[in-house]
Amino acid sequence: MATHPATAQARDAFPPRIHSSCDFTHTLMKLQRATYLIASTLELDALLDRVVNDIAASIGNVEVDVWLRDGKSDDLVLSGVRGCTKNKQGARLKIGRQGMVGHVAATGKMRYAPDVSKDPYYIACEPNTRSSVSIPLKAAGEVIGALCVEHCEIDAFSDDQRQVLQALAGHIAIAVENARLFRNERFERERLQKESAEARAMQQSLFLKPQPLVPGFAFETAWHPAGAVAGDWFDFIDLGSQRYGIALADVSGKGMPAALLMSATRALLRSIAPLYTSPAQTLEHLNRTLTDDFPMGKFVTMVYGVLDAGTRQITVASAGHLRPLVINHHCAFLDLDTGLPLGLGASSYPESTLTLDPGTRLLFYTDGITEAMDSTDEEFGPARLIEHFHDPGACVDSLIAEVKRYETGSTHTDDATAVLIRSR
Repeated sequence: MATHPATAQARDAFPPRIHSSCDFTHTLMKLQRATYLIASTLELDALLDRVVNDIAASIGNVEVDVWLRDGKSDDLVLSGVRGCTKNKQGARLKIGRQGMVGHVAATGKMRYAPDVSKDPYYIACEPNTRSSVSIPLKAAGEVIGALCVEHCEIDAFSDDQRQVLQALAGHIAIAVENARLFRNERFERERLQKESAEARAMQQSLFLKPQPLVPGFAFETAWHPAGAVAGDWFDFIDLGSQRYGIALADVSGKGMPAALLMSATRALLRSIAPLYTSPAQTLEHLNRTLTDDFPMGKFVTMVYGVLDAGTRQITVASAGHLRPLVINHHCAFLDLDTGLPLGLGASSYPESTLTLDPGTRLLFYTDGITEAMDSTDEEFGPARLIEHFHDPGACVDSLIAEVKRYETGSTHTDDATAVLIRSR
């Protein structure tokens, strides 16, 4: 195995110098080799514990402190400590105002006190301390803290030994910054995961409500986000007089932005739908509002129907959405022209009216179903959708299960949502 350059430099730098406790040259060479272990530790508390204990155990008869700068104040915080009976972890020093460590953090330069009793900056801690060296920890040119090593012998650290401690301090500073970055990224990831979980729970609460009880009809729904949250959604709106608004929509984009636009669109639809008798009027007014409010390039495709349970008729209009599938003695897509997706500009929305005789089913679905791809990038397509519902026992759950099997091995995934209206 190749020797690390810093280790080789340390070996060459030290002439033999024997102390009463141990061969200091040998122990510092051991510390240089330990930098590999230090650099491999990404948990900050574990890293600092390893630093102070490895240095103290290798040198012997010393106190080792690692002070880190508090970014919110002009303080140094004792973040790693070994061999000190006075200061505990969490103790603070004012930068530039307290002790050798505070002075080093202010100047960015190492300070050595061969006899601590004669150093004007030294603040007495352990009664048997005779010499002390404080070294700034620097990352990207900024002082992020200080390493302090104290010894019970007068003038315990030679020039060469202090150079090796400086090199070690450089490794420690890099490792501390890496650990901080790792910690910050982990906290941010956990925060985002928590927010996503809360957003998903909120969306699920919208879709897991009981479906309306309409005499002569039953409803099946399936909502499967590709990620934690989705831009797909559906809704049932009681319009009174045995009339029900049924919507299924797909917001452009994915993730949290799409989920936010979905919530806004759903709220607007619920406020507008009771004001107009026809799907076309509802979509026109909804589109006008969204065109004014939506960010540039964002839009919603939607199919919206008004079911009259008394006449068994449903009137449907589409804003750039896929044509519903009519399922009775055969399967066919509803003959329905479409207007522009909502939010893109002024548009009209043609309607189509269908009588739902007993046994007839009407399927609303999003493109996450028909545009699902297999491992060769071939789409599931409308033909497979029709074929699926040739089975009299087919339902939306079986459809989603088939689509998910079809997608196995594909890197392309999208939200998949469906609403099936059954006439009984």
